[in-house]
Amino acid sequence: MPALLQQMSPKGRIVLAASAAGILIVAFMMFRLATAPSYSTMMTGLDPAEVGQITAALDEKGIPYELQNNGTALAVEKAQSGAARVALAEGGVSGGGAGSEQPGYELLKDQKLGASDFQQRITYQRALEGELARTVDQIEGVNGAEVQLTLPEDELFADEKKPATAAVLLGGSSTSLDAASVKGVANLVSSSVENLKTDNVTITDATGRMLWPNNAPGSEGAQMASKTAAEAKYANELESSLNALLMRTVGPDKAQVKVKADLDVDQVKEKQLRFARKGTPAEELEETEKLEGNGAGGTGAGTRANIPTYAAAERGGAGASNYEKESRTTKYNVDRTVTDSVRAPGTVNRLDVALVLDKSLGPQRAELEKAIAGAAGIQRDRGDSIVTSQLAFAKQPETKEAAAGVGGIASEGAADMAKYGGLGLASLLFLLFVGRHLRKREGEALMDEPMWLRQIEAPQSLSELEAAQSAGAGGPTSALDQRKKVEEAVRKEPERVAAQVRNWLSEDL
Repeated sequence: MPALLQQMSPKGRIVLAASAAGILIVAFMMFRLATAPSYSTMMTGLDPAEVGQITAALDEKGIPYELQNNGTALAVEKAQSGAARVALAEGGVSGGGAGSEQPGYELLKDQKLGASDFQQRITYQRALEGELARTVDQIEGVNGAEVQLTLPEDELFADEKKPATAAVLLGGSSTSLDAASVKGVANLVSSSVENLKTDNVTITDATGRMLWPNNAPGSEGAQMASKTAAEAKYANELESSLNALLMRTVGPDKAQVKVKADLDVDQVKEKQLRFARKGTPAEELEETEKLEGNGAGGTGAGTRANIPTYAAAERGGAGASNYEKESRTTKYNVDRTVTDSVRAPGTVNRLDVALVLDKSLGPQRAELEKAIAGAAGIQRDRGDSIVTSQLAFAKQPETKEAAAGVGGIASEGAADMAKYGGLGLASLLFLLFVGRHLRKREGEALMDEPMWLRQIEAPQSLSELEAAQSAGAGGPTSALDQRKKVEEAVRKEPERVAAQVRNWLSEDL
């Protein structure tokens, strides 16, 4: 090996060293990939409020983990999956985002042939409970659910029949659920079970608060939960939009916004009656009366009517008559408007915004405060407030996720593909350089060619060979001695002899 290195040219040594280094790098990368920990997804759909508790429980036991899908999925090493579940159970973390663990209709596949009617009924009840739990768990805001059913047996008389009941336990806190979602869960369960009324469904959260029915004792927390959930949802959405605005404006880790909202979640029904100032004519009646004629005047009772002279005098004094009368009657209908409206809940009673800026943003403080106030919809006359503070922000350490970028599972897959693609490219380049060097070495001429090879290459006649053989040691070298030298050269330096033979063959071609 040392002799081969001494015979190689400087360029060949450089290529050989680079090839060796490439082999070592590829081997090291393959070793790293082979020994890298393999993570398996353990929980998905996690509530961000529970991620801190889950990671704290795992850190306490020293179990390595990895957050995926923007912090809503948790992956642990495959060898540590069992220990991670035990650690979460000891820490009191349900991890309901992983889904309900109640078995469903798959229980019906495992029934035995000789199962009794009681066993079949209990198995069906358990399967129905598991399917309902899985369905409820798919509702947004529900972090795990358990369903318990009570299905009474059929009775001969209807008055002796007992109603079916259901109890639903929702994992986590009820702050992420509003009243409409709770009512939807109750209707979903009651519609899935025969002879189950909505009033016979009981829904409770993990804190023991009664959410359904609304008229049950202690269920006044449902309305409070609805108000809290609505306020939290509104505040989170407003915070997200404001923080995104600040991030695009001043950059990350420079400003932070916190919003506290007070909403009116009461549903109000309004009924309003209005009368118009002028009525609408509905019926109009017009009457006209006329009387024309020459009538004699009448005589009254007494002596005047019995004395002819007086009667004739009075008759001579009678004259003509002309009577006319007109009347018009109009009936009006009252013009009125009846408005029956329902005011939807969600009106903002008060809005408080806290804006925290880094000290480096001192000159932009007034403009940023004005922009945030406008984007949040601050109304001073309503009692809204915005408080701005300037502090020196702590430098956040760059995490593995931040360095790699936010891409979730897709970015991790792309990174793995890039790794394997890089390894393949490095291997191809290594093979290309090695093959190119070998082809170049084949075409190189043999340096410092020995004279005995030239003597072999030169043809000699038979008389010369016989004369050399008869001359003995004092004359030219005999053919036998030349053959021995050639064999010795082939045995000592086979590579150089083979290279010279290849050069001869290439020259002949």
